[in-house]
Parts: sequence; C-alpha cells; structure tokens
Amino acid sequence: MKCRHCGSQNLSLVIDLGSSPPSNAYLFHKDLNKLEKWFPLKVNVCNECFLVQTEDYSNADELFDSDYAYFSSFSKTMLDHSKNYVGDMVKRFSLNEESMVIEIAANDGYLLQFVKEKSIPCLGVEPTKSTAEAARQKGIEIVEEFFGVALAEKLVDKGFSADLMTANNVLAHVPNINDFVAGYSILLKPEGIATFEFPYLVNLFEKNQFDTIYHEHYSYLSLSAVNTIFSSNGLHVFDVELIDTHGGSLRVFAERKDSLREKLQSEMVNELLVNEKGGGYLSDRAYGGFQQVAEKAKDDMLKFLINAKEEDKSVCAFGAAAKGNTFINFAGIRPDLISAVADSNPAKQEKFMPGSRIPIVSEEVLASYKPDYVVILPWNLKEEISSDLSYMRDWGCQFVVGIPKLEIL
Repeated sequence: MKCRHCGSQNLSLVIDLGSSPPSNAYLFHKDLNKLEKWFPLKVNVCNECFLVQTEDYSNADELFDSDYAYFSSFSKTMLDHSKNYVGDMVKRFSLNEESMVIEIAANDGYLLQFVKEKSIPCLGVEPTKSTAEAARQKGIEIVEEFFGVALAEKLVDKGFSADLMTANNVLAHVPNINDFVAGYSILLKPEGIATFEFPYLVNLFEKNQFDTIYHEHYSYLSLSAVNTIFSSNGLHVFDVELIDTHGGSLRVFAERKDSLREKLQSEMVNELLVNEKGGGYLSDRAYGGFQQVAEKAKDDMLKFLINAKEEDKSVCAFGAAAKGNTFINFAGIRPDLISAVADSNPAKQEKFMPGSRIPIVSEEVLASYKPDYVVILPWNLKEEISSDLSYMRDWGCQFVVGIPKLEIL
C-alpha cells in the first residue's frame, strides 16, 4: 500500500491484530445465521512522514453506515468535556452571537448543543444518518455528508465560513486525510481557528492501548505527523494541549497558512516535537516490540477468564465500545467466557457484538445476572463506570480492566 499522506511505499509493519469485522457493525438477532465481513487489522508506519496507519481493506461506507451506533451523549465524561471545551473556546477566542462555529463529525449534537445554548450560530457536519437525526432533534442544523474539499467549497458557496471549526475524535477516522484537512483551509475565515482532538500516538505505545486500533481508525497520530500533514494542506499549527480524553489525547490548534494572525508556535508545540523525536517516533525505534506487549495483555485476560470459568464464576462486561470489540476479537473471546456485555446506549441493546456475537443487554439486565466479575471494556471510563455500577459490589462483584495490563479494581 501507499502512505495515505505522502504516497510513499516505504512502510513497515507495527502490529498485526489478526482479522475482525468493523468494530461498530453490531448484529441484530436476524443476522446471526448470516456471514459477517471480516477484514485484516494491521497497522504500518510510513518511514518517510511517520504517519502510523491501518492497511486499506474496506471502504468508509462499509464502516460508517446508517446503523452506526456510537452516540457521544451517552457518556457523561464526554458531555462534561464538551461543555468545558465550548466555554474555554468562547472565552479564548471571544466568540459571540455574530460568530460561526462549525463542527465536523457532530455526532448526535453532544457538543454543538452547548454552542447553541450560548446563542452562537453553528452548523454540524455528520455523515451517519442515525446520529445526524439525533442532532437535528436537538435543534442543530446538520449537513449529512462526509467532509472534504468538495463539501467545504459547497458550504462556502452557500455563504458559510467559520470563526471556529472543531473536530473532536474524527481526524483519525478519515481515509483521505489530505482532502479532509485541506477542507479546513477553505472553510475557515482568514482569521479563523480550527481545533482537533485525537488520541495521542505516544500513549498508544507507552500505555499499551492497542485496543484503540480498529478499522474505523485509519490513522494514529503524533504531533510530528500532524504538523507535516497540516503544513502540506494549508494549515499552520500554533498551539497544542495534552488532555485526558480517550486515555490521553492532544488538542491541536491550527489556523490558515495565509491567516491574518501572527505565525507563532507555542513552547508546548516545540517541546512535544522534540520529545517525539527523542522517543524514536521519527524512526523505527519506538515501534519495535509492540506486538509482544499486546499479546501479553491478551494472554493475561484469557488466563483470567478461563480460570474464572473453571471456578464456576460468572463474567460479564460493560461498554459495547469499539475498543472492546478489538480486544475481544483479537483474543478470540466468545460467550462461554463473557456471557453478556451491557451498554447504556439503547441503540446497541438487544444486538450482538460483531465477531464474538456476545449479546448486548441493558444495565438492568446485567444487574439481574449478579455476575461475579464485570470487565470494563472502555477502560478510559473506568472511574465513571465503576462508580455508576458500585452497587454491584453489594453481592461481591469485582471490576476488571485489561489495558494497559490486567487489573482487578
């Protein structure tokens, strides 16, 4: 394959997680007698621009269809984060009723609802029908298309231009990253600002977050790679923040290269670029041994589940998230080891996990099982989930996570 950014064929394998269906391709009961589409799940690093990326085996429309079931509003952590983000951006960039905020991948309106509350005009771009409709029900205007240069030009022709563009947890999801980023330099006002939040590549390796790898995540991003990609597509990175979401993310601030603003880079940008180079992320040094570390976490979880089964202990899980599907399918876990997965999102309940076909139930159903163990699959929300489910400790239930290593909480 060729690198998605620079087109080089000089790529090296970082990790091979076998094969699995798309991580959000949840099954209905009627689908259980049908074949699923499984795709290899491999990650490579480009030895020219150092973009870490999956190999291409599927199209975006196979991964983000009308039944896409990730709704951000079902996480209190994400809602709190989004509300704080809006408040911070309004204050920092003096946004008001005459400004325009455009969010790319607006999901179910989880973030723009807080922009709307402040009477700031806003527009969401969201290609998946189910989440786009949920956002419209909040009174948010949504354009139901994939974003890139063509859509940016269309929106400009309709009179849109942005003081602030936000893209939280979406940059990794786009197959044509150059076209996506170039769209920002078109849709931003000359003095406009764009922010991008995405899981930080360094944490992927240093904290063994291999389960954040799945087909819907085409890219795994360092600041160095983002800086290169943005510069090639008309954007200038001027600031960055380390934030806690998704197990440790970056919030990157960018502006048009022809912006009226002064072209400076913060000390934090320079510090992270230096640290990434020193950590081996601009060579092959940082990527060796990741396969073995991931397999150790997988093997430890399998040993735990098999021991629990032999001891006649019941094990369920909470959080039918994409990262959980990566872990479960990589490990070959099936309903004999984890009998059910609970999720607070009604759109996932009464369906089945892709690949493993473990049934997805509500929290109430999970509680009725009185499991001995609950594996928290979205480990980045372990504090929130273990707190919400703390009443289960009354019958002796214990909570378990598998990343970065097996731990009984």
